[in-house]
Amino acid sequence: MTGGLFGTGAGVFEPPSVERRRTLMAGQVVEYTLKRSGKRRTIGLRVDDDGLTVAMPLRSSERWLNSVLQEKAAWIVKALAGWQSRKVEAIRWEDGAAIPFLGESLTLRLVPSLFASAPMLQRRQLFVHVADASHHAAIEQAVTGWLRREAEVLFRERVAHYAPILGAAPAELKLSSARTQWGSCTASGTVHLNWQLIKLPLRLVDYVVVHELAHLQELNHSPAFWAVVQTACADFKKRRAELRRCGIAE
Repeated sequence: MTGGLFGTGAGVFEPPSVERRRTLMAGQVVEYTLKRSGKRRTIGLRVDDDGLTVAMPLRSSERWLNSVLQEKAAWIVKALAGWQSRKVEAIRWEDGAAIPFLGESLTLRLVPSLFASAPMLQRRQLFVHVADASHHAAIEQAVTGWLRREAEVLFRERVAHYAPILGAAPAELKLSSARTQWGSCTASGTVHLNWQLIKLPLRLVDYVVVHELAHLQELNHSPAFWAVVQTACADFKKRRAELRRCGIAE
């Protein structure tokens, strides 16, 4: 029964299990968290700040698990490396910090002030008024809020530009904070775009916008879907490869 819980017999419940494992992938030893659940029907992979997490059906075979891991080994190793590099480059929320924005860097400038105001961008410097320069969480919140607002404005502009080209009519655009996807599209026509795209070059933002709008024509990744993408993004293969090197999936 879809969404049900497996058991060893009538009335017997087997709880989900979680364990740490390690295996060889693409010539590297990779540690990962394995989660088994009766609610799953497929094997899912997630790479984030916690490393690799593998979710699989409760009573599936080790053979199937190993087959999936080896098939995706190259992607897993590359994705883990991407997340690790982002950890190393974590922003220090202090004056002079580099803030990624549309593929380049803005310089964070903290301005002592008793009154809060929206961050202001001037000549590649982002000015943030703060009462306490040591309150890093508040600075991060202010900058993140500004980035999200900039992302929404830009995404709406790019969707408005590409929708007519693709013959698409999205029902709604929403910002996403997904940890493993740059964008997604629902059958009802809602397009989700990860706000962190605002940190990437505009050509990659455009690729994701085109990719998701194309799903309004073809809700799959068939040859017909890629033909739709190509009508607005002739070099989509190059951009797709570049996007994959940024650490998370499309």
